[in-house]
Amino acid sequence: MATIHKSEIKIEIELDENKVPEKLQWTAKDGGIENEETKAMLLSVWDTKSKESLRIDLWTKDMPVDEMKVFFHQTLVSMSDTFNRATQDEKMSATMKDFCDYFAEKLDLKEK
Repeated sequence: MATIHKSEIKIEIELDENKVPEKLQWTAKDGGIENEETKAMLLSVWDTKSKESLRIDLWTKDMPVDEMKVFFHQTLVSMSDTFNRATQDEKMSATMKDFCDYFAEKLDLKEK
C-alpha cells in the first residue's frame, strides 16, 4: 500500500476592530515558506456539490494600488497558463493572454 503524503497551507489574518485585514501571513512548509508576510491573496476553491467557485479575496489596508494592479495582471496571466495546462485549449488560452496584454496596456504596466 502506498504511503499518503499530506501537505498543509496555513493562512493567518490579523484584523482591525472593523475586521479589515492589517496583516496577512502564510505558511507552506513543503514549499519552504514559513510565516511569510504578504499584502494580498486570492483563493478559489471548487464546490463540487453546488458546481460553483468559492472565493476568499483579501488585502491589507496598506496594499498600494499600483502593486494591486500588477498583482491582478500577474494573476490573470498565471490563470491563462493554468487554464491551458488544465484544458489544452490553446485557442482560448491565447485569447486570455490577449486580454492580459490589453489589461497591462490600459493600466500602463508594460515596460517601455
